[in-house]
Amino acid sequence: MIFSNKLRKFVKKRLFQKINIREKKETIWIHCASVGEVNLAEPIINKFLDKTGTKILLTMMTDTGMETAGKKYADEARVDLLFFPLDDYFCIKKILRRIVLKKLVIIETEIWPNLILSCSRKSEVVLINGRISDRSIGSYLKIRFLLGKIFQKIDIFIMQTEQDKERIISLGAPKDKVYNYGNLKFNIELPKYEKKELDDLRGKINAKGRKILVAGSTRDNEEEYLLEVFEKLDNYLLILVPRHIERTTDICERLLQKYNYQRWTDIYKEKSEFSPSDVEIIQELSKKDREIIIVDKIGELRKLYAIADIAYVGGTLVDVGGHSLLEPLFYRKPPIFGPFTQNVRSIAREVTAREIGTQVNGVEELYKAVKNYELENKTPRNKDSKIDIENRIDKFFEENSHVVDLTFEKIMNRK
Repeated sequence: MIFSNKLRKFVKKRLFQKINIREKKETIWIHCASVGEVNLAEPIINKFLDKTGTKILLTMMTDTGMETAGKKYADEARVDLLFFPLDDYFCIKKILRRIVLKKLVIIETEIWPNLILSCSRKSEVVLINGRISDRSIGSYLKIRFLLGKIFQKIDIFIMQTEQDKERIISLGAPKDKVYNYGNLKFNIELPKYEKKELDDLRGKINAKGRKILVAGSTRDNEEEYLLEVFEKLDNYLLILVPRHIERTTDICERLLQKYNYQRWTDIYKEKSEFSPSDVEIIQELSKKDREIIIVDKIGELRKLYAIADIAYVGGTLVDVGGHSLLEPLFYRKPPIFGPFTQNVRSIAREVTAREIGTQVNGVEELYKAVKNYELENKTPRNKDSKIDIENRIDKFFEENSHVVDLTFEKIMNRK
């Protein structure tokens, strides 16, 4: 903190925030890490709002999580939003004095000792959609003697997979309190778009009949693989959506000499917003169709998946562990993804088994997969001659749609 102004601001915003809680009423405290968990929590929050009279206190760690939650619940008087106070004992006690805590619900595996121990003295504590990754299990085992004591204070563990269930039991969770109901991500309420809105978007990005390859949530060094494939393709527009938008400047610098690209925010600028020095850029872009678009704005990926001809999910060709395969599937786009799927292993396994996505190893297989889907867009693959790929995707979601209902029922009726 001494040497980082960014870190000082981060800590100050969380430890010294104003506790804006409107009424002291029965409250369910739901804690999320970031924007992904905020989206994940939405169906459960809606269940609480519809089925109970309690208020919701939603806490999150990140600015993007707060921004997303602010948009979702701006008009909902029963939902209060706070930054999570970094497990500070006194801040947590201050929050608990402002509410009548009915339950603490932790989304995924956020193990904060002060939060769990303080809340367990006043209410039930529930961990839902829990996951123990390959990377974290080794570290957790080293502090198993501490985790076991904390886990004794949690009343219910609802895990994503059988492996996650076995792992958390091995770390000290009481066996009779651990359940496996599946992944809440199947119930994320994604936006649906009208045809006109998507057609307007295609016009805005100047697709001009080209096939659109959307690479979502790409990570450092992953763009090089995609560019290598892109160079072999004809009549394509590549849209790169990095997981962290602060990387866009670095990506643009690497593209500068070789490709005709444009930033997403520049596409949406009005002419009056361009400085005189931008005039040459505008004129140059008007001469030649842009080949690549770099998305430097949060919250655009889902709409881009909706217009994509080909969808690639990032964090899978580099050893990160993968991001959501369900988002492109929601828009009926079978995803292409690499071998590193530690974070989405069970879903990746089912996607490939059902033939509603393709896992690849390296550039050559990625290129072949793109070409295969290009062909299938004209003649959809039809394994049993009756059910096409979109029907298989629908069936996949339908068979996993029970997760929210089971989770909510267990939270409300622990016995």
